[in-house]
Amino acid sequence: GFYANLLLTQTPEHILTLTNNESEILCELKKEHAGVYWYRWSQERQHFEFLVFSNTLGKATYGTNVSQDKFSVHEAMSHSSYSLHISHLHPSDSGTYYCSVSQSSQLLLGSGTRLSVVDALPLPLKTTQTPVSKKPVQWITKSKAASRKGPCSPLVWVPLATGVLLLLLGLVPTAHRLYSLRQRLWLRIHRQ
Repeated sequence: GFYANLLLTQTPEHILTLTNNESEILCELKKEHAGVYWYRWSQERQHFEFLVFSNTLGKATYGTNVSQDKFSVHEAMSHSSYSLHISHLHPSDSGTYYCSVSQSSQLLLGSGTRLSVVDALPLPLKTTQTPVSKKPVQWITKSKAASRKGPCSPLVWVPLATGVLLLLLGLVPTAHRLYSLRQRLWLRIHRQ
């Protein structure tokens, strides 16, 4: 079975990087072991894959179809610190990477490092200082054209003014007819 253990410290927790970059994951052991295993869990493929085992002599044994050009393990002189170097990163390399040691026929896993490889980094959202209010928050969905500058934004008053203008223009002939009708009625009344 696999057991997470305090004997291994793995850093960092999360890496977000671009395609074609390279990355490094550090694994520190609290006591010496014969070597370190590296695994990758792919959420997409729901698959736990053995990548490489590096022994204390620096000899590496790679998993099936694992590229030696992509993965390399470096160790510190003390045999208590190993790092997995991953180069030529591609979005398919995304997943959670675990360093691991074998103890009493069990694999002790590190805490895991989530690696996310993307073609473009997401832009940070603009943070604006908003006053703390006890009123319920109203969610306003903005279209790209809408630049809200208060309740009387051009997006509101321009169509409104246009509508009122059209309505008034539509009333002009009606008002004119009513005025003419009134004139004729007035003339008839006064002629009698």
